[in-house]
Amino acid sequence: MLKLLPEWLKLGGALMVGALIVTYPAILIGRSEGRQQAATQALESAVKRFAEKGKINGQVSSLDAAALCNDFGLPDSDKADCMRRVREASAKP
Repeated sequence: MLKLLPEWLKLGGALMVGALIVTYPAILIGRSEGRQQAATQALESAVKRFAEKGKINGQVSSLDAAALCNDFGLPDSDKADCMRRVREASAKP
């Protein structure tokens, strides 16, 4: 049966089968590497956010009530109430 087909057709068919055999593993490898890169980037951004959050928490924790209320940019009439609320919140365990 194969003897009846021309040589160029046999060669073309073999190339097509070879291309299919090589393409599928290449796609799987590419997807795997893409997932790994996405996971690495997500982890890096999470670490950066936690570090930034820790830095901000440290800055806020070191401020007293008056400085914290001043940083909020409240009008003078609301600062006394703000300081009372901050002191109450920090007194709670």
